[in-house]
Amino acid sequence: MHDDLGISLRGIEETSTAKNVFIELYTSLLPDFSKKRLEEVTGKGFRNVSRKELEEGNGEVVLDAARDGKVVLLVPGDPLVATTHVALRIEAEKRGIETRVVHGSSVLSAVIGLSGLHNYKFGKSVTIPFPDETPPKTPYEVLTQNRNLGLHTLCLLDMKAEQKRYLGIPEALACLLKLERKGKMGTIMPETLAVGISRAGSKKPTVKAGYVRDLVIFDFGQPPHSIIFPGEMHFMETEALIVLAGAPESIRRAVE
Repeated sequence: MHDDLGISLRGIEETSTAKNVFIELYTSLLPDFSKKRLEEVTGKGFRNVSRKELEEGNGEVVLDAARDGKVVLLVPGDPLVATTHVALRIEAEKRGIETRVVHGSSVLSAVIGLSGLHNYKFGKSVTIPFPDETPPKTPYEVLTQNRNLGLHTLCLLDMKAEQKRYLGIPEALACLLKLERKGKMGTIMPETLAVGISRAGSKKPTVKAGYVRDLVIFDFGQPPHSIIFPGEMHFMETEALIVLAGAPESIRRAVE
């Protein structure tokens, strides 16, 4: 989901019939989002809620409003996919507040779809954190596990929307190369094939497949960014990376 136009007709209907509408914009980046435009479409005014209110405050602001009538919480992407709001839904149900999820577009399906790789061949996904805050050991371990199983790996890159900080593909790859020098498992090498994707869901996403040594100097433009590390590939996946993502012809050697 890239902007407010990604909301479904069901989402518009549910929002327009709510008494109170909340929206959070910290779990993901919507580069071309227009709050005004969405308010006009739904006929409702939205109240922005912060991470502190939903997580540290246990979402009491939303739960309290639900006592007076129907409440809608708008979330970027597909609600409860790669977000932290499951606890809020559990608490609502415990209090006798009926909940319902209106599914939407997710970065998980958007990025995989743009790559041309087969969804059923992906292993565990992982988020690469900012290297200056948390030593990203888990991403390297997950990548190694998936590689050993021949599976693709989707890496979401950390972001702090409230601080306008977004981890980029070159920085994330440099971090993984540094971890490789310590781990020495042969997981992320300069000649490792990867796919960098930026602004999935927009009219002009950037999708570039190539070797890590080339992607670390490639300009992917504005965030958000994601990375896929292909595992064992079907010939159709290889063809997709070459035709759709500009991968070098030499990757044909990686076909099963």
